[in-house]
Amino acid sequence: MKKIYLDNAATTALDFEVIEVMSECMKKYYGNPSSSHSFGRESRSIIETSRRTIAKIINCDTSEIFFTSGGTEADNMAIRGAVRDAGVKHIITSKIEHPAVINTVAHLLKKNKVSVDHVRLNSLGVIDLNHLEQLLSKKNNVLVSLMHGNNEIGNLLDLEKVSQLCQKYGALFHSDTVQTVGHYTLDLNKIKIDFVTCSAHKFHGPKGIGFLYINKDINITPLIHGGSQERNMRGGTECLHGIVGLSKAMEVAYRDLDTHTQHIKALKDHMINKIKLKLPFVTFNGLCDDINHSLYTVLSVSFPQDEFGNLLLFNLDLLGVSCSGGSACSSGNVSQSHVISEIDTQGGPVVRFSFGKFNTLKEIDLTVDKLVSLFN
Repeated sequence: MKKIYLDNAATTALDFEVIEVMSECMKKYYGNPSSSHSFGRESRSIIETSRRTIAKIINCDTSEIFFTSGGTEADNMAIRGAVRDAGVKHIITSKIEHPAVINTVAHLLKKNKVSVDHVRLNSLGVIDLNHLEQLLSKKNNVLVSLMHGNNEIGNLLDLEKVSQLCQKYGALFHSDTVQTVGHYTLDLNKIKIDFVTCSAHKFHGPKGIGFLYINKDINITPLIHGGSQERNMRGGTECLHGIVGLSKAMEVAYRDLDTHTQHIKALKDHMINKIKLKLPFVTFNGLCDDINHSLYTVLSVSFPQDEFGNLLLFNLDLLGVSCSGGSACSSGNVSQSHVISEIDTQGGPVVRFSFGKFNTLKEIDLTVDKLVSLFN
């Protein structure tokens, strides 16, 4: 039985070009980037070349890119640093953020480091920008932390409008862009965002590597103390092959962005139309069936209560379809997703299908057919 992988929002398969450059890097370059001899200088040069590649893609200064172990560390570094060093006393966020943001903010609240407001959502999980402005108008020393693309229901945030509101009221703006870097263009010279996060494995790069963009006007101190790596911002010997893989994955993603966007959008549209035709009793969560306001990589589907109960994902897996019920970071948790609990659903099982460039229309057809077989 051929297996079908539709959980690309959790992680993606490594691109073949990425595997090649990482393999070459591991074979040839093993010097510590902090060493002063030729082996170390070679490694240092590779890191800085990778940094320049990334900075050029998102249109920022190389000095604003700091390599991390991924999105979770980057979110922590941004939020904790803003509170510790940038005078933030109040955080405005939402209840449908990634756990890396929700749990970090909750910890700071518990330690009496900040006060917190949650911006209102409508029944589809859409951020109420009018309410955001109301909250901003009442507080000083604020950090707004709102994700660009929701990893469970796919809703997209209007970064430009939120940025304008933050500038109007003098607030800092942090956006978890883990689901959108590598899939959408991001010009940080045009849109002012103070902190942006990235994780390579969401766009066919390696796991365990990402970066935090910090606007050069913001000064924070390290989250991880140690040596003087990353311009004294993150101690620890750099993961050279990971950084090379991240850089190459971004290069490939944006080189082929139009082609892959068109392909993946077609997959999502096809699945929506086929589900509507063959399973008319299901509903789509958030803005998932609105291709202009939703991640083209994510489709969240609610099924009615039936004899499967919470075994729908298990049954799909037995049929060779790998998908999820929500964030992979919450796997093993049998309670309802914190995102799904904030929106209107049918109350039955929720399945997130997420697409990548290696998926095919044939796989979508097979997946829907397997779903139909479960409900007949």
